[in-house]
Amino acid sequence: MRYYVALVHKDAESDFGVSFPDFPGCVTAGSTLEEAASMAAEALAGHIELMIDEGMPVPEPTDLDMVMTDPENRSGVPVMVPAMVCKTPKAVRVNITMPADVLEQIDRYADRHGYNRSGFLVQAAKKAMETETT
Repeated sequence: MRYYVALVHKDAESDFGVSFPDFPGCVTAGSTLEEAASMAAEALAGHIELMIDEGMPVPEPTDLDMVMTDPENRSGVPVMVPAMVCKTPKAVRVNITMPADVLEQIDRYADRHGYNRSGFLVQAAKKAMETETT
């Protein structure tokens, strides 16, 4: 799961405001810090889903240290917000080449475990990439 930096701002006579440096225009607020945090997660998810719907690229999270080097961000208190996105990016059809016997093994394995070929290959690729980063 990705986490993005959110900046919480609070003036004496205002609610807690939240903005996202990686997503200009994605802002929200809450009367309590807990409400602001909940609203931030909701706003971020909605913003990312809209970007996906519009075919826009979703940026990789900027490192917290990098965000805080910008003088305009230093007045906010940084918090990390998970990107809880329900939509999946658009599926793309690909053409790959592999030995026929391997394809048969993949199909048998996928069938035994309740996958279709594409679903199995996606899960296998994700698992392989996860083990590389851990």
